[in-house]
Amino acid sequence: MDMQPNDQQWMKKALQLAQEAAQIGEVPVGAVVVFEDQIVGSGFNRREIDHDPLAHAELLAIQEASRNLGRWRLTGCTLYVTLEPCTMCAGALVNARLDRLVYGAKDPKAGGIGSLYEIASDPRLNHRLDITSGVLENECSKILKSFFGKLRIK
Repeated sequence: MDMQPNDQQWMKKALQLAQEAAQIGEVPVGAVVVFEDQIVGSGFNRREIDHDPLAHAELLAIQEASRNLGRWRLTGCTLYVTLEPCTMCAGALVNARLDRLVYGAKDPKAGGIGSLYEIASDPRLNHRLDITSGVLENECSKILKSFFGKLRIK
C-alpha cells in the first residue's frame, strides 16, 4: 500500500518512543497504534527492564490499544513501528486484526513481514494487513545503527 498523508507524523511519534528506549538501554524500537486519527496505544522495547521476552514495542502498543478501545479486534487501526516486526509480533498483528502496518527500517535478520517471512500477507492465514514500508527509513535505521555502534564500543 502507498504512503498515506499522516504516515510520517505518526512514525515521528514512534521514533520518539524508540529514542526513549535507547536512553534506558533498550533496543530502540517504538510503536504506536492509531485509530480515527488518534494514538490509542504506544510502546517501546522493554525486554531488559521488564525481564520479559514478550515486551516488544509492537506487543505493548497492541495491548494498550486493546485496553483503551475495550476490544481485542483492532479493526480500523494502523500500527506504526520503527523496525520491521519479528515473526512473534507479525503473528500478533494478524491475530489482533489490525487493518494496516507501517514500518520504517527493514530487519534482514529477523523480519517477519517481508525480509525472512511474509506472515502479515500470507493467504493461508485468516487475516492480512495492508503494509507500507520505508516510512522515515533513514531515521529509523540511524537510531538502531547508532545504538548498536555504541554497544560495540563498550
